[in-house]
Amino acid sequence: MKKLSTVLVLLFVACATAQNIQSPSKNISLDFKLSADGKPTYSVTYKTKAIVKESTMGVALKGLEALESGFSILKQDTKSVDEPWNPVLGEQTTIQNKYNQITYELVQKTTNRKMNIIFKVYNEGVAFRYEFPKQPNLDYFIISDEKTQFNLTGNHKTFWLPGDFDSQEYPYMETKLSEVNTDNIDRNNGIGLKSIAGKYVIQSPLMMKSAEGIYLNIFEAAVVNYPVMHLDLVPNEYKLSSHLVPNAIGDKAYLQAPCVSPWRTIMMSDDARDIVSSKMILNLNEPCKIDDTSFIKPMKFVGVWWEMHVGRSTWDYAGSQNAQNAADGQLKPTGKHGATTENTKKYIDFAAKNGFDGVLVEGWNVGWEDWFGNWKEEVFDFTTPYPDFNIKEVTAYAKSKGVKMIMHNETSGSVANYERHLDRAFNLMKDYGYPAVKTGYVGRIIPRGEFHDGQTMVNHFNFVARRAADFKLMVDSHESSRPTGYGRTYPNYIAAEAARGNEFNGWSVGNPPMHETILPFTRLLGGPMDYTPGIFEIKMSYYDPKKTEQVHTTLTKQLALYLTMYSPLQMAADLPENYERYPDAFQFIKDVAVDWQDSKYLEAEPGDYLTVARKEKHGERWFLGSITDENARQTEIKLDFLSPNQKYEAIVYQDGKDADWKNNPKSYDIKTIQVTSKSKIKITLSKGGGTAISFKPIN
Repeated sequence: MKKLSTVLVLLFVACATAQNIQSPSKNISLDFKLSADGKPTYSVTYKTKAIVKESTMGVALKGLEALESGFSILKQDTKSVDEPWNPVLGEQTTIQNKYNQITYELVQKTTNRKMNIIFKVYNEGVAFRYEFPKQPNLDYFIISDEKTQFNLTGNHKTFWLPGDFDSQEYPYMETKLSEVNTDNIDRNNGIGLKSIAGKYVIQSPLMMKSAEGIYLNIFEAAVVNYPVMHLDLVPNEYKLSSHLVPNAIGDKAYLQAPCVSPWRTIMMSDDARDIVSSKMILNLNEPCKIDDTSFIKPMKFVGVWWEMHVGRSTWDYAGSQNAQNAADGQLKPTGKHGATTENTKKYIDFAAKNGFDGVLVEGWNVGWEDWFGNWKEEVFDFTTPYPDFNIKEVTAYAKSKGVKMIMHNETSGSVANYERHLDRAFNLMKDYGYPAVKTGYVGRIIPRGEFHDGQTMVNHFNFVARRAADFKLMVDSHESSRPTGYGRTYPNYIAAEAARGNEFNGWSVGNPPMHETILPFTRLLGGPMDYTPGIFEIKMSYYDPKKTEQVHTTLTKQLALYLTMYSPLQMAADLPENYERYPDAFQFIKDVAVDWQDSKYLEAEPGDYLTVARKEKHGERWFLGSITDENARQTEIKLDFLSPNQKYEAIVYQDGKDADWKNNPKSYDIKTIQVTSKSKIKITLSKGGGTAISFKPIN
């Protein structure tokens, strides 16, 4: 009888109908089942409304039968989790990780191979991943494709970027799903290096809004030892499917069991604030693996950087002369080199005078004469300064002023070269007391044939962060794959660019005014962005009358970006002389915090506007930032986030009455008023404008 009972139980489990699982709020419901031929499928509803119709799941294996059909369920386990954790740096002191989970253990009848699918359902969305247990008939294997589908229910409004394996540096397009066509994109509107995936391939994260007013976001979390996921689109059927970035020979991922895929995420809400404030991506990553995090500190800095973008100076020391002669002292300076000892000291003086933590210097090391687009294996050694940059003298001077230096390592895409020199570069930083490094990956990737978003490069970006932690260094990566929450696991990965930043306003058609209202719903979901805000001299004709480029915001929107574009590493990106001409507006940049104990998203609409208030980590001051797109806007904000029974001095930095991002971007007003938590404040935003407010308690 015991044997018979065991057999019956096993048969029941194998034939069990998959269960429905709901979010803790019960607003989101996920259904999983196996089709008649054993294909795993899922569907999602939000408040009884269909969000994702039945969609297939699975992976294709190189040289082996695909793990996408012929399955039966061996076992299913459920659990509920509600656990707080404290980020080292962040938008809030404590993050709540609350979800319901179900795990399906599957076995493929024809091969006896096992694959588990894990679902987590949060109040703001669902996440799932594939897990490959250790098993004798699936040890080392190659992913040739992923069969994850996202079958949507309608022709949603969509904010999208074209599929590009090497770059996210595009302005967002806003169209219906049926109107997506990457042939309409100006692919040269950037740094000139584009690796195009296909006509109907778009990038994730993908932000959408349905006709019923439901906000949707498709993304991924914890991309570790796996390529980045783009999305294939069937426009008129509103079907999306995973599109993994290949390597040089077309393979997607090399794995060894036991292992897991990244999480595939679908966020949804009828309130856009739930999406932009979500910590779901962070929650899906592993907890911090650094024992001593005391070296991870927020920083506000200035740097020898924007002056190169506007043409005042150059990264290179000797123009077109060959950099290989540097060792022989044969380079002749052009007189325009920015990273000189004398010039850097001026930035150090400015930082010390105005209370900034650090100074970044780009172009300090030899190699910039011949670095871009040549696909050369060895351009930089990351340790040899130019003749006019005395690293010892600069470091000693910064130390005497209480200022930290930020090292810059541009790899020119030669990742193999950087990894060979990595420990020497990090040792140099430790020797001179540099707390952080800004890395750059402009150019085609070496090893040749690899892409910025492929498995090899994902592993590299994560490795640099891990190795930097060994040296107690922080990392700010540029031109990397976009973050997916790995900063929770290695919080010394303090920031990244990985999107179209403010620099494009200096020398291209720039970023449209709506750009900054979309990034918090997309790129910033995965981690802080080094957007380099704070540009006061808006029009580039100031530097050269022949230039027509300009920043596509008002001056006070540049202030508001310090709140809406979260990062614990924030640059005051403009030239010191420009800040000195607008000292009253510059005061906000000096005052604003960069690490927070609480954040309140007060208003949000992707592509249109965003208003957020934040409370500093170690104090009682609040700061508010509000931005709009190309349309002027008026709103009224309740200040009930302020502490009750407390008066505050509110300094309001706002667009002038005649301000306009295009015609009069530097018109602004500053006023001081007294407020309490019962107050309301009216905000008027001009076209492309913004408002920034600091709230200081009155004793």
